[in-house]
Amino acid sequence: MIDFFLGLDPVIQAIIATLFTWGMTALGAALVFTTKSFNQKLLDGMLGFAGGVMIAASFWSLLAPALEMAEGGSVPAWIPAAVGFMLGGIFLWGIDKLLPHLHPNTHIDQAEGIKPKKRKRSTLLVLAITLHNIPEGLAVGVAFGAVATGSPSASIAGAIALAIGIGIQNLPEGVAVSMPLLRDGMPRKKSFLYGQFSGMVEPISAIIGVLAVSFVEPLLPYALSFAAGAMIFVVAEEVIPGSQEEGNKDLASISLMIGFTVMMILDVALG
Repeated sequence: MIDFFLGLDPVIQAIIATLFTWGMTALGAALVFTTKSFNQKLLDGMLGFAGGVMIAASFWSLLAPALEMAEGGSVPAWIPAAVGFMLGGIFLWGIDKLLPHLHPNTHIDQAEGIKPKKRKRSTLLVLAITLHNIPEGLAVGVAFGAVATGSPSASIAGAIALAIGIGIQNLPEGVAVSMPLLRDGMPRKKSFLYGQFSGMVEPISAIIGVLAVSFVEPLLPYALSFAAGAMIFVVAEEVIPGSQEEGNKDLASISLMIGFTVMMILDVALG
């Protein structure tokens, strides 16, 4: 099975990997069928864990390889990493301003500039988690695209480790959509459908990422750093504040450290 996967085209590998991450989002959303009531501590702990995974993946799977690939180039190695990292954050900041959305723990009457009568909470929540999933899918695509270029800094094991790590942290993202909707009185089935729907963007983002670096190889360090910057922006803007705004700061912080440690071990062991 592994040999079959390794023999596939990088685009197909990225699609399969992000179908797995999408499936983990659906698995998280499916918790609405097993939980009788909304558990705020569960959501905050899982969001903190997701933030830790994303921070660790941003460095070990994206920034560190970008710096290594840029060594020996015509410019100092830190320039592609710094430029790409900042552009990734700016890109997500721009999308954040253009698309109205809610933090997972925000009630609709607390959202600035959003009229409750015109936009449903469900749509805004799905948009929020979809914003999270854009850089995640892009990161997986870029990682598999880097392997296709034959770069010595990229490995198929590292790309798989990144996909596994993102899949693990997608489970709480599915919960972050479906559980609040269940809390607000939405039927379980509909809450699940909205929760898993947010992960659909990852295969699309992955295709864009793998094609971009496959055809324009010099952009690879910038692309890896771009994905890292976008992920860190999401963590700082959405995940960490969302995990702590209900008062469970210690739980969220400890969960973040656990998530960071798990992803660090996963990436170093497999990569």
